Amino acid sequence: MAGKTLLITKNDLTFKEINTFISSDQKVILADEVKEKIQISRAIVENILQSDQAVYGVNTGFGKFSEVRISKEKVEELQKRLVYSHAAGTGQPINQDIVRLIMLLKIKALSLGHSGSRIQIINLLIKMLNKNIIPVIPEKGSVGASGDLAPLAHMALVMMGKGSAFVRGKRSKGSIEWIEVSGKEALDKYKMKPISFKAKEGLAILNGTQVSTAYGIWAYLKAMNLIKVADIVGAITLEALLGTLTPFDARIHRLRSHPGQKSVAANIRKILAGSPVVASHKYDDDRVQDAYSLRCIPQVHGAVRDALRYVEEVLLIEMNSVTDNPLIFPEKKEVLSGGNFHAAPVGYTCDLMGIVLADLTNISERRIEHMQDPNVSLLPGFLTQSGGLNSGFMIAHVTAAALSSENKVLAHPASVDSIPTSANKEDHVSMATHAARKALEISENLEHVLAIELISACQALDLRKPLTPSEGTGAAMEIVRSHIPFWKNDRQIYKDMNLARQIITSGALVSSVEKVCGPLH
Repeated sequence: MAGKTLLITKNDLTFKEINTFISSDQKVILADEVKEKIQISRAIVENILQSDQAVYGVNTGFGKFSEVRISKEKVEELQKRLVYSHAAGTGQPINQDIVRLIMLLKIKALSLGHSGSRIQIINLLIKMLNKNIIPVIPEKGSVGASGDLAPLAHMALVMMGKGSAFVRGKRSKGSIEWIEVSGKEALDKYKMKPISFKAKEGLAILNGTQVSTAYGIWAYLKAMNLIKVADIVGAITLEALLGTLTPFDARIHRLRSHPGQKSVAANIRKILAGSPVVASHKYDDDRVQDAYSLRCIPQVHGAVRDALRYVEEVLLIEMNSVTDNPLIFPEKKEVLSGGNFHAAPVGYTCDLMGIVLADLTNISERRIEHMQDPNVSLLPGFLTQSGGLNSGFMIAHVTAAALSSENKVLAHPASVDSIPTSANKEDHVSMATHAARKALEISENLEHVLAIELISACQALDLRKPLTPSEGTGAAMEIVRSHIPFWKNDRQIYKDMNLARQIITSGALVSSVEKVCGPLH
């Protein structure tokens, strides 16, 4: 059962566990070891209700209304009205897979026993997740402080039997169809009863950085595949453009010692080891230095890797943190109000991720252009042997340029912005959700650009025949050519681009190369 279930324990979730969860249909189970602390935390909230103590979010209003005391008889009504009023999201629904991750992160946060929720709240979220009742959460409406209030309120609505949810429908051509139904219909389908939030519980669901963090994790996991893809595709292009391996000499990189830079240089050497193409022009006196987009692959790709190590560190902390307010401390039986809901760490991190992935897009686009230009590549223009009648890869490069430019706009930091809300009570916000959504969009644009570079480089290498590529690039060529034939006459190029992207996103490109080269860094 180990591979079929994800046990929520006192231990931190790992990226390996997250990756398995999002790529499978794992069921979530709450470990017995976390239940006692959850129950003690809830008992503290119940005791507050029996006392005259005023505690924010338990028996007071919210935001600017935090000074308003709520009577014991109306605390449940307070939580219901909180959810109704805060479900103010707009835009397209967040992708169902990302919502599954949001739900998992919220379950983990509540399981740590500092939110004051009953165990029934967590159990309902787990049941919904396990039965694939996926709340319809609009993608826009959070400023990333006081938590991702509006998006998470839409999740809370479904728990109350309100709002809308996606449920699994009939399979169509082997894929699952999602059907949108009311929250009540979704719960009724699996004989689940809606929850009535008691004191503090609605706030515990709404407060938190789970939406921003889920988007950030999704973008990060894509990025970790793409950094290896970028090295592989960059190596194919280097070979296709008759580039020199001298800039990848280990002695050069020992003198700067950035870990990412050394790893990338080692990857390129490994992929291009024994290349007959490289050997064919080793002593070409006319090619002293290559363009930066080839020569500086280790420095640029490597800096991206180093930045992503920091991204991993922050997201790992965030996905195992308690980020609502106020917080219950069972050991001292205290309730403390703070600002853990402020998503500045996620915002800064996702902005950094967006910036470095945008630059990875930039350098890929430059390499594509070099292959298109016959004055640089000494290959047929636009990689077609019948130019004029055929346009070849001309407009594929235009698409890459468009996506590269779009990423430059998207890479503008969201976290440098702030806008006061709640009558200046919440006067500095993170915009982390914007930063995380942009990082994911940038990573998706990068996938498309690398796909265009991949098919361009394979075409260029084929045009170099009878020279043969290295064993590593040969493996990449083989997986590409098993799906995408050599470009002889113009055809619908978007189909080739989409197939190349699938080869990239499925992990097939990396695994094919690593089978012959060994693991890449």
